[in-house]
Amino acid sequence: MFLRRKKKEPSAPLVSVIVLSHNKAEMTRRCFQGLIDSSYRPIEVVGVDNGSVDETPALYESFARDAAAAGIAFHPIRCDENVGAATGRNLGLHAAQGDYIVFLDNDVVPRTRSWLERLLAVLQEDGSIGIVGPKLIYPTEPYAIQFAGAAVTPTGWVKYCGRGEPRDAKEFNVARECQCLISACWMMPTAVYEQIGGLDEGFNPVQFEDIDYCYRARHAGYRVWFEPSVEMYHLRTSPATAHR
Repeated sequence: MFLRRKKKEPSAPLVSVIVLSHNKAEMTRRCFQGLIDSSYRPIEVVGVDNGSVDETPALYESFARDAAAAGIAFHPIRCDENVGAATGRNLGLHAAQGDYIVFLDNDVVPRTRSWLERLLAVLQEDGSIGIVGPKLIYPTEPYAIQFAGAAVTPTGWVKYCGRGEPRDAKEFNVARECQCLISACWMMPTAVYEQIGGLDEGFNPVQFEDIDYCYRARHAGYRVWFEPSVEMYHLRTSPATAHR
């Protein structure tokens, strides 16, 4: 009598989450806890401490223990000074080992526990999509939309679609292609990075390196996609203080 071998299930792809931080350790703590609470595995977190002078280095040490207990690999990178957002993320890109890469700012916390699975499904279902990003919402009531994709006007102004609208507004709860996203949170296949390279460090210290990257991805033939079923709190911004 012969026993039929069970068909081996394909393993889930490794997702590398690059978290860029510069001070604001309490925000980083909440971001890290959100990653631990996220339902997807396997993930690795590449933490880039961009010259923090607060308790962020100590937080990285404690997170290494918490991450290990939660089945998450943690790879910290320490910069002695703030080298700029583009350079910091490029350091993370160079260290990432995953099949898919996520940019996540330290002031972003998941509202949707299955956020990684949902973003990953978009990329796996449609190979023409090179970058996918979630809906960003303000962290206080009434939890209005901060970002539902972006567009650039003919005169060069960056417009955040849906800003200030109710989070359930029909117009901004439809998955769609968009001109660009912001790197506060997005996912892309590692193959996109391998094809078009890292962020342009000419945009340091911060601003517009993400817009430029989306346009480069589109030039390479990829689509940029907004996925409203994934919601993330953007802690730093509020309707009164947001600067873009």
